[in-house]
Amino acid sequence: MATERFRKPKARALAPLLVLLAALAFAASAEALPAKFWGVVPQSTLDAEQFQRLGQGGVESIRVSFDWGELQPQRGGPVDWGGPDAAVERAALAHIDILPVVNGAPLWAVPSARVPAGGGAKAPAHLPVSGAGAAGWKSLLAQAVERYGPQGGFWAAHPSLPERPIRAWQIWNEQNFRFFVAHPNPVEYGKLINLSYGAIKSADPAAQIVLGGMFARPRGARNPRTGKHTGADWFAADFLEALYRHTPGVKRKFNAVALHPYTYFSSELSGEIEEIRRKLRSAHDGGKSLWITELGWSSERPSAGDRFAKGEAGQAKELRSAFSLLKRKQGPWRLQRVYWFAADDRRGSCNFCGGSGLFDETFKPKKSWFAYVRFAGGTP
Repeated sequence: MATERFRKPKARALAPLLVLLAALAFAASAEALPAKFWGVVPQSTLDAEQFQRLGQGGVESIRVSFDWGELQPQRGGPVDWGGPDAAVERAALAHIDILPVVNGAPLWAVPSARVPAGGGAKAPAHLPVSGAGAAGWKSLLAQAVERYGPQGGFWAAHPSLPERPIRAWQIWNEQNFRFFVAHPNPVEYGKLINLSYGAIKSADPAAQIVLGGMFARPRGARNPRTGKHTGADWFAADFLEALYRHTPGVKRKFNAVALHPYTYFSSELSGEIEEIRRKLRSAHDGGKSLWITELGWSSERPSAGDRFAKGEAGQAKELRSAFSLLKRKQGPWRLQRVYWFAADDRRGSCNFCGGSGLFDETFKPKKSWFAYVRFAGGTP
């Protein structure tokens, strides 16, 4: 009978089918994520073997600092590309892309200043948007793109390497936070984006420009009663709103917004990300993609004085929760990349950097590394 052909399968016959469908659904979900979605940020100089291990684990992109102050300490002197060259070479051999975050300034270009209420710390007094600072910044960017971009000099000098030209450039780091520029100023940052756009596009017209990763909600940067900006720092959403307001045409000068949503718990991420998406829509720029270029928690022992510290098991738990959310909301939030901070521990560089790594200081993997690999689809 015809009805026999469409009879409901028995449970024993149905079970393998369900397993197969679940596997196919998982594979389809993984394939649906954008290329280079899973990234990490190293805190130290990784060797070739460590790059290989990250690549095998599913890391697709590594965010590397191109610190101008370290690259060209002398005015008129040559740029020392030794550090970036090593990172680009090791990444290429491991089939990993590099996202450079170009930041910092030598003292000959921009004077330093004490960070307000920063415990004696110093940062560039302002961004390099005028005089020798502006000229030097544009020259640095042009040289970097000509070296590492398509048909770049680095690739010509290393013909045996798999060619992975750099096509995306991130401009500054946490420009809304006083520890990276002593007096954050969205008007000034708009000028830096305009300068950077001209320098990068002249060397690679198809390059992508990514805004510096903004610290989502620095403490004291918004009046809790009025909801208005106050103090030296800025909430990322307020800084972005001011950038659009004070820099006409700026939306045409960058391809993506970047955010550093550091929260005590992964359950708090949605509010910070959705606030940014609302600002993009209100600026009639809702099609812009969002990159999370830092995200993480520490594996150090939990304490009342460090709410980012979760212990090793707690760090892995927060990673799983955060990555599940980000993967699920990738489409609605237009997420293009996610970078865990950090690949490795480094004591003393920030209040939670000593435990934020997927690996400890000896590059021994933690529970969080195995959790990361399950999402990235590699092998630990």
